[in-house]
Amino acid sequence: MVTASNTLPTAPAVVREESGGETMRAIILSGFGDLDRLVYTEIPKPLPKDGEVVIQVKAFGINHAEIHMRKGEWAEAAEVSGIECVGIVDSCPGGEFQAGAKVAALMGGLGRTINGSYAEYTRVRAANVTLIESDLPWSQLAALPETYATSWTCLFRNLKLTAGQTLVIRGATSALGQAALKMAVITGAHVIATARSEGHFRMLEKLGAARVEVERPNLAAHIAEAKQIDAVLDLVGNSTILDSLDMLRVGGTACLAGWLGGLAPIADFNPLARMASGVSFSFFASPVFGNPGFEVSGIPLGEIAQQIADGKLDAKPARVFSFDQIREAHRVAESGEAGGKVVVVMD
Repeated sequence: MVTASNTLPTAPAVVREESGGETMRAIILSGFGDLDRLVYTEIPKPLPKDGEVVIQVKAFGINHAEIHMRKGEWAEAAEVSGIECVGIVDSCPGGEFQAGAKVAALMGGLGRTINGSYAEYTRVRAANVTLIESDLPWSQLAALPETYATSWTCLFRNLKLTAGQTLVIRGATSALGQAALKMAVITGAHVIATARSEGHFRMLEKLGAARVEVERPNLAAHIAEAKQIDAVLDLVGNSTILDSLDMLRVGGTACLAGWLGGLAPIADFNPLARMASGVSFSFFASPVFGNPGFEVSGIPLGEIAQQIADGKLDAKPARVFSFDQIREAHRVAESGEAGGKVVVVMD
């Protein structure tokens, strides 16, 4: 899950592509504000460059980051939004990928410092692209890149989750939380999920949660397994992470990977005085994808797609919209009424 900074842009960054004469349909931010700032237009199709991949976009997910970008609440925002996509390689001068290959792309500045995926074509660094050969429909594949890459990294790199361990997921009703819950369950972990209200309990139990707790700042004082928890994936953020650390066993780890509860800083946090001995505090932010040690090719999105095809993992998007419905897609994602991942499929 991406995170914001305190420095906000005054206008979307206009990325001028070198023109080869071809144009494409795209959705641009005409400025910051409401849904009417998402405008359809024609812009130059990106030209291929060494070390980069031009992708014919087939579908993309809608993320909270893009909603914040639209509103001007993000540190960086390009004129064309969209931090992830799935599609077909149009060109790749460096030979990292063959033309016609099915791929997924995420981060690498998409939608932030370079034009993103809300267009017929996008161009991104090869390090931020991975093969995703699968016969699944584009709508299902589009639900995977950002959400499942982040979930997989948090669970299996940061938390090193294994079968039989007890995991608490705080903020489990979010698209990221639901993905992490599903992956942890098929791994064989015992998962305790949290939700803001009991109205979400049944949904999380159907996804495999052994139990659901009402989210509260002092959950550690109420959870029966306190001091026996192996791992906590905290998507609520700064307001709950210290409480998450309090419920861990010696040798346990809490991973902070979201900020559903806001970005207010932790006041007077002194690890020596506040943290129990023997527990670990981990952090993950998805903008590092594509950097050394975090290559997107290292994320097994192809294996995850195969698990879906085999019926082991249900990763259907909650709502699917067409390219012409971007404003409604944003509205539904922003309101939370979808109850999961919202994706857009090209016409």
